[in-house]
Amino acid sequence: MEKTWNNKAWFMVLPVLLLVAFSAVVPLMTVVNYSVQDTFGNNQFFWAGTDWFDEILHSERFHAALGRNLVFSFIILAIEVPLGIIIALNMPRKGWGVPVCLVLMALPLLIPWNVVGTIWQVFGRVDIGLLGRTLANLGINYNYVQNPMHAWFTVIIMDIWHWTSLVVLLCYAGLVSIPDAFYQAAKIDGASRWAVFRYIQLPKMNRVLLIAVLLRFMDSFMIYTEPFVVTGGGPGNSTTFLSIDLVKMAVGQFDLGPAAAMSIIYFLIILLLSWVFYTVMTNYDAER
Repeated sequence: MEKTWNNKAWFMVLPVLLLVAFSAVVPLMTVVNYSVQDTFGNNQFFWAGTDWFDEILHSERFHAALGRNLVFSFIILAIEVPLGIIIALNMPRKGWGVPVCLVLMALPLLIPWNVVGTIWQVFGRVDIGLLGRTLANLGINYNYVQNPMHAWFTVIIMDIWHWTSLVVLLCYAGLVSIPDAFYQAAKIDGASRWAVFRYIQLPKMNRVLLIAVLLRFMDSFMIYTEPFVVTGGGPGNSTTFLSIDLVKMAVGQFDLGPAAAMSIIYFLIILLLSWVFYTVMTNYDAER
């Protein structure tokens, strides 16, 4: 008997496809249009071809911002993923402590990005901020407005405080899905705590860790609001990431052509690196 297909279900998806086309595809095509043209105002455009792409790719300004982004993302992943695993492993599995811990972990994720930046901007001030005043009283000359290392320290700690909870919640979801029979078998075999983690817990967290690494990489590589509110990209250009540099170019300098070309290159870099992360981690999981 030949199987018949009912394509009427596509009509249910049509509104979503139209919404995505309007909110994503149309703006993307507008950016592509700007990236190959030049304008001198009055809505007059002139064909520029790939000149803007060549200019951006050979720009030291772009390379410096890209390097800062890569270093920042590497530091964030190197700290937040292990820290999230450690916290998730030590969270209770039963009892009243479970909802309390979950609520506490979820609280930083509920705060808007601009509010997070404002909180840490005030928190780190030497005159009125708790962190700044405490370090000053300890004799530490901390000033994230003037010292690039202090600015990096502040931005990194702020991101860890804001987003480690996401890794914790994902890892915790993977841990609670492990049946008790695995732990009972390990106890009978006399397995150590490290052996339980290595052969039971970590393999069960592989999938959620893949999601956590991808999400945290994309978020950290596209970070804009928090460092912009705290440091404005300074002192100097020490915390000027690609997103901040792109906004300065598009809004501050009104260089629409180079900004559009830079945004497309930025998007392709994120897409490529995310694909590499996904491919490497899925292949590693398949080999296991």
